[in-house]
Amino acid sequence: MNILFYTLNIYGQHSFQVLEMTENSVVHRGKVLTLGTMNPSVKRVEYAVRGPIVQRAVQLEQELKQGIQKPFTEVIKANIGDCHAMGQQPITFFRQVLALCCYPDLLEDNRFPEDTKTRARRILQACGGGSLGSYSASQGIEIVRQDVARYIEKRDGGIPCNPDNIYLTTGASDGITTMLKLLVSGEGSSRTGVMISIPQYPLYSAALAELSAVQISYYLDEENCWSLAVGELQHALEAARQYCRPRVLCIINPGNPTGQVQSRQCIEDVIKFAAEQNLFLMADEVYQDNVYADGCRFHSFKKVLFEMGSKYSDQVELVSFHSTSKCYMGECGFRAGYMEVVNMDPEVKVQLTKLVSVRLCPPVPGQVLLDLVVNPPLPEEPSYRTFFEERSATLAMLAEKARMTQQILNEVPGITCNPVQGAMYTFPRIQLPPKAIAQAKEKGQAPDMFYCMKLLEETGICLVPGSGFGQRDGTYHFRMTILPPTDKLKIVLAKIKEFHQSFTEQYS
Repeated sequence: MNILFYTLNIYGQHSFQVLEMTENSVVHRGKVLTLGTMNPSVKRVEYAVRGPIVQRAVQLEQELKQGIQKPFTEVIKANIGDCHAMGQQPITFFRQVLALCCYPDLLEDNRFPEDTKTRARRILQACGGGSLGSYSASQGIEIVRQDVARYIEKRDGGIPCNPDNIYLTTGASDGITTMLKLLVSGEGSSRTGVMISIPQYPLYSAALAELSAVQISYYLDEENCWSLAVGELQHALEAARQYCRPRVLCIINPGNPTGQVQSRQCIEDVIKFAAEQNLFLMADEVYQDNVYADGCRFHSFKKVLFEMGSKYSDQVELVSFHSTSKCYMGECGFRAGYMEVVNMDPEVKVQLTKLVSVRLCPPVPGQVLLDLVVNPPLPEEPSYRTFFEERSATLAMLAEKARMTQQILNEVPGITCNPVQGAMYTFPRIQLPPKAIAQAKEKGQAPDMFYCMKLLEETGICLVPGSGFGQRDGTYHFRMTILPPTDKLKIVLAKIKEFHQSFTEQYS
């Protein structure tokens, strides 16, 4: 005999389960975890950088391997800032020290420079049992946090940095989501509102959806090289106060996906706005070494904050993030980074330390890599020359590719590309014919998703539609990384040019 069992969960969702009766027991035949019973916040999460178009790109790769004929011979994934996957070479010094730490027997090998051995011994001495396989303190290895603090002090012209305010993280993403967990609270109109830029990096909207926080969108000014205007912040804030409690302002500098570099004056204005409106500042600064345009320079939010005097430096609560995944390092797979908290309530800081202890510790090999990034070879050390040459060559190549990408895309009728001032991406605006927009809507797709999917199917080039990052209504974009090798990047840009022209003709 079967029994139909009806349930109504706390979210108002209905479900039915079938129970089969046997002589001695009841056998449960329905799934415990279903779309109806799972956490509804997870279903609201979207992450365009690895969304449907990327899944299709993976399928196309498999089809090519199976010998299925396509109008292209390879899939080029220009959708994500995965530096080494795109051909960027690792820094020799980093890999040598990591090798020594992972396999200490190599310390007896005379092929390794002496300064790499000195670094490896120092790091291993700070690890439990002299092994990278041991846990570290939840906040991170102490000497690594000390080195991070010295790095920040040097970067910021001597402004003090306390190692106790440094938390090592599993990439910057881990730090960002951890801080958002700490910041989000309340219900209904008192629920925490978090201000994020549009276009934005989808990590932010995804994290806010998972936490059921309120996203407050403020728009960057595309007509002025994606600049940030305080008037736009004010407008977004006032509108949001009608339905939530704005508490957090997130800034990405240099920008992702838009590649802009904020001026010092802009950062001052943002800090003043945060102080006036009593907002917690989150500064995502993972591209701080990736600045290419003449007249642009990276200014850390912490440095500007303290240079503005005690009126602001004693008041504004700030957390800033950095990572080993970008810049000249590109070590995405090691998942390493740090965050520095400034002016955090001591009692809240205790709670933060408790929260990070739940994950035990960040990956120790990643902590080692981070230490080498913030404590690179000195000019008098044997590894310095190679390190300096490799770092300089990588950044110079990225700068050249940024310039070339902007130039070539702006030659295409119907594509407008702002200067790539920094970071690793371009976010050009594309003009789409009305017929293409109409057909996309018939398919239930965003018009730029329709465009990017056709580009993928016809050329093998994988880009991310601008709709995945947010954009003003009636505008369409795509995000493309500048990371492919120069020769391949030229091919990608030429194919995009050819495709856009044929696409426009087809739907005109």
